[in-house]
Amino acid sequence: MPFHSNGEIRYYQFELFDDGPVHAIFTRRGGVSPHPWAGLNLGGTVGDDPQRVRENRRRALVALDCEPDSVYDVWQVHGVEVAIAESLRPPEIPHQQADAILTAKPGITLMMRFADCVPVLLHDPVRKVVGIAHAGWMGTVHGAVRTAVEAMQARFGSNPGDIQAAIGPSIGPDHYQVGPDVVAQVRQTFGADTSELLAARDGSMYFDLWAANRLTLEQAGVRQIEVAGLCTACHTDDWFSHRAERGRTGRFGAIITLKT
Repeated sequence: MPFHSNGEIRYYQFELFDDGPVHAIFTRRGGVSPHPWAGLNLGGTVGDDPQRVRENRRRALVALDCEPDSVYDVWQVHGVEVAIAESLRPPEIPHQQADAILTAKPGITLMMRFADCVPVLLHDPVRKVVGIAHAGWMGTVHGAVRTAVEAMQARFGSNPGDIQAAIGPSIGPDHYQVGPDVVAQVRQTFGADTSELLAARDGSMYFDLWAANRLTLEQAGVRQIEVAGLCTACHTDDWFSHRAERGRTGRFGAIITLKT
């Protein structure tokens, strides 16, 4: 079963990573945050009390036997910059702006936060590298996951054929209605493949972020791909959804780390 629990914290794991890196996509269940962030909110910029967010983070990490002080995270800006985590960030150093993080260092836990955007976890079992990427519509059309794969090649010598990629819960194609500006950028990026990614229904257009990121990974040479296929807007009992909850919600976390 993909869902696991320690009795309080409920999280999703991928079969692709069995016997691989420690990883999880944490649901909103558990934690100490009240409405509208109830309960395991890991987002520090959505109005929740910082002490509650720290406690939620501690509980989530402890559930997977990760040290709370092992986290390397970034300031997510819907771009394509890649951060390389060679060591833990000192508290006095500001967060780097990036939407992907890579590391080959055991003991560093990569973390990002989501509430409809796509979490993509990456693992190269040959070069022993892990990564995580954040892809909303902007990151998707600008190729955030492709940039992350290219960085794995350039920095660590990864072969895309060795890389395993897992596309986590996010807003699904039945709920992700987009406007003409997004449609135009999807068509510009994906060209002849656009018909596989956009669907017209009741006078509106819907964008399939799962298929778009899978296609981008395949075009980058990645062949081992697992898609959770879980829509955050459909299942707000498990996931925070910015769109379904009209912007008043928390952020669920995704982590990945090499086994020590």
